[in-house]
Amino acid sequence: MKEKQVLGITPSNAAYHFGTSGASVAIATGITHPLDVIKVRLQMQLVGQRGPLTGMAQLFSQVLKNEGPRSLYMGLAPALTRSVLYGGLRLGLYEPSKHACEWAFGSTNILCKIASGAFAGAVATALTNPTEVLKVRLQLKSSSKRGTIGEIRKIVAEEGVAAFWKGVGPAMARAAALTATQLATYDESKQVLMKWTPLREGFELHIISSTIAGTVSTLVTTPVDMVKTRLMLQRESKDAGMYKNGFHCAYRVLRTEGPRGLYKGGFAIFARLGPQTAITFVLCEQLRKLAGLDAI
Repeated sequence: MKEKQVLGITPSNAAYHFGTSGASVAIATGITHPLDVIKVRLQMQLVGQRGPLTGMAQLFSQVLKNEGPRSLYMGLAPALTRSVLYGGLRLGLYEPSKHACEWAFGSTNILCKIASGAFAGAVATALTNPTEVLKVRLQLKSSSKRGTIGEIRKIVAEEGVAAFWKGVGPAMARAAALTATQLATYDESKQVLMKWTPLREGFELHIISSTIAGTVSTLVTTPVDMVKTRLMLQRESKDAGMYKNGFHCAYRVLRTEGPRGLYKGGFAIFARLGPQTAITFVLCEQLRKLAGLDAI
């Protein structure tokens, strides 16, 4: 029993950890989903080519004009499903992992926080990759009438069940980097701000720390997010079928589209990830408080 308490894992709080994390990520995802759709469209511009790129605002206007407001919510069902499962596992595993590091090494320094975040993100993504594949497929093809179930049947019939794990390597790398930078930066920012400023646990501290975390995680994860999207959409773009794996994809993008190619959709990612990070952490902290859990 003592070891369970040290690791922060008890039957009484496991459901609260998962529930508060999953709910906060799902709400943040629902609010920022249109920007995720735009991000996927931006990342699939000029595949294998160099040239002028359509900006986020212009693409947003084009999608609204040509496809209607509903197109901005394509893939929302798998996105919310993924948010509950991925968000619950990602944030829910972080704290127990951090406590495990403290028990094993007697410390929860920044390296332990990064390692805990990377582990939580990678495990969560490995288990939920099918929902991510389904989400980006639907987001790219707003004119599809098949819907979620129809898209699942199409993928299974034409590509097999294994297609749901396309891009799982880069997805795990991206989630590990995202969770490590996002959670570790948020956690560490809170500690630094409470030490050197008058801020204490509360909305102001949470919003400032989450903004810092969103900025850092965007800069680190945008290239990996681009590679992940390209691999998941191989069958949806003939030009993208040239990619053998994540490293090959990154190399081809650099060679044919230039360094800027790895940051396609970067502003959309920041515009989405910044608010999403802030909403997620502020809501999660409040839900944890209501559930009687300690702050992150």
